[in-house]
Amino acid sequence: MLRIPKFHHPPNKLQHPPTPPPPLHTQNFPTSPNLPFINQCCTISRRKLTVGSNSLLLLLFGSQILDPFYNSSKAEAEESLGENELDPFYNSSKAEAEESLGENEQELQRSESSNDVPPPCTEKSPTKRAFLDISIDGQPAGRIIIGLYGNDAPAGVARFSNLVSGAAGVSYRRKDFVKITSNYVQNSGVRSYGVDVELAKRTGGNELASETLKDEWASVNEKCPGIKNLAGTVGIIVRDPLKPPPKLKLVARKGKLEVDQEEVGTEPNGTEFTISVKDSPELDNSTLVIGTVLEGMQVAERIAQVKTVKDNTTSPYFRVAKLIGDKRAVVAERGFNRPYSKVVVTNCGLLELE
Repeated sequence: MLRIPKFHHPPNKLQHPPTPPPPLHTQNFPTSPNLPFINQCCTISRRKLTVGSNSLLLLLFGSQILDPFYNSSKAEAEESLGENELDPFYNSSKAEAEESLGENEQELQRSESSNDVPPPCTEKSPTKRAFLDISIDGQPAGRIIIGLYGNDAPAGVARFSNLVSGAAGVSYRRKDFVKITSNYVQNSGVRSYGVDVELAKRTGGNELASETLKDEWASVNEKCPGIKNLAGTVGIIVRDPLKPPPKLKLVARKGKLEVDQEEVGTEPNGTEFTISVKDSPELDNSTLVIGTVLEGMQVAERIAQVKTVKDNTTSPYFRVAKLIGDKRAVVAERGFNRPYSKVVVTNCGLLELE
């Protein structure tokens, strides 16, 4: 009996459907909301993006390689640079520029070094010594010793020395301080009228003339820039910077009309002196520095603390009154900064120089 051959087939396994190929990755470029004319995103495949970027790079490199002007311009620049280096005029101008730069640096260093050196007018040495004994409301306040610059201000020192020692016939004894501010104190000096003038005339000199002091003040201002009335300095008032210029008037002389000048106000007589408690640049236009305080600066500071009449020059009423020439404003101005207490020089004289 014929047997039908049996073929062993492998068991049927669970067949899965073939997996589809992975989709191409696409890159979405969102459009800006600010551009209304683009309504949807553009889709670009990776292959197209790669091909486009490679072609762009080839175009860039090719343009540089094939550009004849690029290589020629580079060669021309190198050639011109070499010619400039070989040109004698180029080298000479370069050397001159470097030399001028070095000279400028040297001048700058010299100017800086000169600024560090103090001017010679600040290096003063006293040639004389004087003293002032001060009392406040009858109570002794102390002694002030002053060093006088005889070599730098000979006329001013001679005037002050004669008044301190009494050689001029008058002196600072019993003369009070009439103006006290936060920066300086001012003594009244001797008067240009009355007993002081008569006493000065008995000596045969003209101790109340101040023309020589003005010339000395002008020469000191030319030599010494900056603030002259520093803290601790002593000076005498030789001019009034607020004095108006002289008025012109017609005068009949010998049957002819001539133009003459009429002085307005009076100039200081060169006997009032100041002691600066602080730097006082407001005194530079009127005061000649003649010395400095060697001892007793605390006495001058005590004088500066005395109560005074309030300075009312900033009042609009005072300004208007002075502008229209009201004499009451002039009288009131003289009383500003006057002390309520009596500050007097009880004794004064010269001392030997140590």
